[in-house]
Amino acid sequence: MDFAKLEEFIFEKMRQTKMPALSIALVEDGKVIYARGFGFRQLETFAPADENTIYGVGSITKSFTALAVVKLAEEGKIDLDDQLEKYLPIKLKPFGEPVRVRHLLYHASGVPSLGYAEAFIDGMFNLGENWLPVKDPEDILMFAKDAESWAFTKPGERFFYSNCGYVMLGRIVSKITGMPYEEYVKRHILEPLGMTRSHFYRHEVEKDPNVAAGYMFDPQTHAHVRKPFPYGISSDGGLLSNVMDLAKYLMFYMNRGKFNGERIVSKETIESMEEGYIPVPWESFGDEKYGYGWIIHPNFLGEKLVEHGGSVLIYTGFVGYVPNKKIGVAILSNCSGYPLSNIGMYALALMKGEDPEEKFNFIKYDKILQTVVGRYEGYKKSVMFDVKRNGDFLIMEMISRNLKLTSTLVPEKIEKNYVKCFTLQNFRKMGIEFFIEDGKVTMIYERYKLVKV
Repeated sequence: MDFAKLEEFIFEKMRQTKMPALSIALVEDGKVIYARGFGFRQLETFAPADENTIYGVGSITKSFTALAVVKLAEEGKIDLDDQLEKYLPIKLKPFGEPVRVRHLLYHASGVPSLGYAEAFIDGMFNLGENWLPVKDPEDILMFAKDAESWAFTKPGERFFYSNCGYVMLGRIVSKITGMPYEEYVKRHILEPLGMTRSHFYRHEVEKDPNVAAGYMFDPQTHAHVRKPFPYGISSDGGLLSNVMDLAKYLMFYMNRGKFNGERIVSKETIESMEEGYIPVPWESFGDEKYGYGWIIHPNFLGEKLVEHGGSVLIYTGFVGYVPNKKIGVAILSNCSGYPLSNIGMYALALMKGEDPEEKFNFIKYDKILQTVVGRYEGYKKSVMFDVKRNGDFLIMEMISRNLKLTSTLVPEKIEKNYVKCFTLQNFRKMGIEFFIEDGKVTMIYERYKLVKV
């Protein structure tokens, strides 16, 4: 595998999106074949990140929660068809149909997201007007007590990603085992897998000398603003870990429920987690579905890819593995920036011997859109526009005539030498074209021809 090509890609995306640090580990046939940290885990002290640096993993935690639930089901301590009311003091029967444990595992309760995690994190980070000081799962369940009134479909009919649903699963684990969810996961998953530097509790994290500070990048001041981890989230996103520990976690799945010769769950249980139970509202390669705590891509370069990402704004993460090839990747960062899922899939493609820049439209399109970013001038600088990126969109701003007129450009066609976008003016569709040839970019917009300088 060409590690240099992967490193070049990572460095470029960190540079473009101003990511302070990133750590990555690649697994193949039960071994870590590559691991490295990039950038700084603490900008204030220039402390470098490495493969052992701890970050928040966000919703990757959901796969641990799902594993705990299916392990208890395998042991006969829970039936996935049990109604929630058997374990929790909450009534949840959308349109008269009871929500069952398995519905929570694949986000099919019929209740759209209640937004608790967004409101909690926004409040903690002083983003907007939200304030929701939920300190533990009991507070979150209290917040969700009227969830039934928010239902949109019957259970099992439609996917609605739900952090609250996974908080409920964590409470079910606690109810069945008689111990805190975090303690159960530690004893029955983390410790058997040798994940000794993966933690839920603040006092455990603070004892570790190699922890990444979390940052938000302020585009107005061009500064990284340090923020604390939002302790209070739990079974939906409260784990902090490192890529070397997560590499062990991936090996466990690829070894069908065994680690270092010890069986933790059966092969059949692992395979049940990798089944796609309900379609998700986003598509990368076609026919994506959600399993038990995992997103399933059945058409990833001719193979099944099992993956999940995570974000608490100041930390992002991605883990993924291809069961048939026994290859996997774990990536963590201490700031939102370039999607780590794209880096993970880029790495997996290289491990399969494929060229990701040819195989993945999200790589090709990103590169082409970046080409058209810049300042454009009309005839003898009579008019001038700036074109900038905003994720998958372009922003066009007129900067001549002392005007700050901005338009959002939506890409319609992206080709190697041609990009066509549209915007709305007075509720009428307006086309904008970019022609790319020999390093020169020409923009045609309404009456204007403009050249990138």
